[in-house]
Amino acid sequence: MKRLVVLAAALAVPAAVLVRTAGPWRLMASRHGIWITPEPRPSCPRCHGAGGWWDGDPTFPDMEACGCWAGRRSLSIPLLPYRVGPAPF
Repeated sequence: MKRLVVLAAALAVPAAVLVRTAGPWRLMASRHGIWITPEPRPSCPRCHGAGGWWDGDPTFPDMEACGCWAGRRSLSIPLLPYRVGPAPF
């Protein structure tokens, strides 16, 4: 288990450097995992950094995601499992 944590910590720094240089990505880390997810590009000519636009009937709007971030993959590296137990109340 310690080797897994050390390996994940060793991978976190290169992943952060890659995310920082590759574009608009969000890096989230906790003791349960490391997640790298795409974000909308601020310089996108279609959505202007909003991530999409509302489409359809105004009473029932539908979000249309822009291709500048919606089609890209995300990466998750699980570290520690979540504890499953009885409800606290």
